Amino acid sequence: MSWAPCRILLLPSLAAAATLFSQAQQRHTIPFAPGKSITLALPANLDINVAATGLKRVRFFAQSPDGRIFATGMHDLADNTRGAVYILDGWNEKTHTFAKIVHYLDHLRNPNNVAFWTDPATRQSWLYVALTDRLVRYKYSAGDNAPTSAPEVLIRFPDYGLHYKYGGWHLTRTVAVIDQHGTPRIFVSVGSSCNYCREDEVLRASVVSMDPDGKHQRLEAQGLRNAVDIHQVLPLDAAVFATNMGDDHLGDQLPEDTFFALAANATPAPNYGWPTCYFTNGKPVHDATPLPSLNDARAGGLTAQKPEEADSVYGRQKGVAAAGTNLGAGGGHIHEPDPNGNLGLAPEALKSCDKVPAAYTTFAAHSSPLGFAYFSQDDRELRDSFLVALHGASHPSIGTGYRVVRFTPSDHKPRDFITGFLTIENGKPVVHGRPCAILRVGKDSFLLSDDFLGLVYFIHPRE
Repeated sequence: MSWAPCRILLLPSLAAAATLFSQAQQRHTIPFAPGKSITLALPANLDINVAATGLKRVRFFAQSPDGRIFATGMHDLADNTRGAVYILDGWNEKTHTFAKIVHYLDHLRNPNNVAFWTDPATRQSWLYVALTDRLVRYKYSAGDNAPTSAPEVLIRFPDYGLHYKYGGWHLTRTVAVIDQHGTPRIFVSVGSSCNYCREDEVLRASVVSMDPDGKHQRLEAQGLRNAVDIHQVLPLDAAVFATNMGDDHLGDQLPEDTFFALAANATPAPNYGWPTCYFTNGKPVHDATPLPSLNDARAGGLTAQKPEEADSVYGRQKGVAAAGTNLGAGGGHIHEPDPNGNLGLAPEALKSCDKVPAAYTTFAAHSSPLGFAYFSQDDRELRDSFLVALHGASHPSIGTGYRVVRFTPSDHKPRDFITGFLTIENGKPVVHGRPCAILRVGKDSFLLSDDFLGLVYFIHPRE
């Protein structure tokens, strides 16, 4: 049965909608396996259920042209080829759960997200899958439970590096379909190869766009260390928004993570600052730290920001001190010509931050903003609001992130919306979950993924 979100809700009264954000959060203890539960707090007029369990590092969602919910799974924290694309099928309106999980694709290299597009001329639908080393697309027809055609490779990305816990190499790629004045473009974000360095490949720390068949590629943005989610928000003048992570070499309080409205189709592509411009108090500031090149990093001459320690969601990071938090992803890689050199060169590091675009909003350092969604005037409880999933600091002792926040286009000020993914017990931080992606599925209702526990939550108005 197709997902039909508008049928599963009982709309709240206008009075309830008006008081939603004036109410204190209410705690919900949610069982998800025998003897296991998580306690989360959210506004009192909302309820939360676990809609799906047992997913391997579940990441982002997309709704297919025939109304089904697709989700990606990256399996674990390693660079691997055990990722999957799932269909969350058989929605039960009474229990708020999916009856089954269909494996649509398996054996993928870190599938972070997918997107759908239907050609208006041929009515052929396509599924786009963003992998670490390439963007592929498959033909899609209503009701498919597996691809019926071979994948088409549209573009290849730089894909070598160390495990990202050793210095910020980013495994994820994010794909989105953007309408530019009636012309569809496929946008893909590619994270940096390092924490803080001078890149030598044009697509690192960038956003690139192309026609739906991969042709006519062009740069849309540079200087974004890791834009993990991209969406077009039609009610807001069709602006393209992106979350972005700052670097990790300035301590626990800097820099702020950012949320940008991208200036799409600008020439030249805007530079959003990384690595030499970071944000503090909502403003870009120039970083005076000597900027290593990847060749410096590959020579092993850099030192770690923090000593080896176990306070990490990655576990004990053996060898970090020797490798260095600024070690480039190429460590030991034999340099080859940039396969995307037709798009230009990696930008020179900015010497001034005067022309860095303003951030739409910022988040506390190391919050790690990932997925977001906008709720329009059609909603009541969440009208005219952004919700952003803050994945949380890799070192939980920092304490930032591990929550969902809300802000509006009028105030741009993030406020707590869902909390409880991190608590302090006996003076030590305890990670219970990590929010990842948000998909609006009906009025005031959305799915939220937790890639730490492998869960999908359904948040909706109280019935």
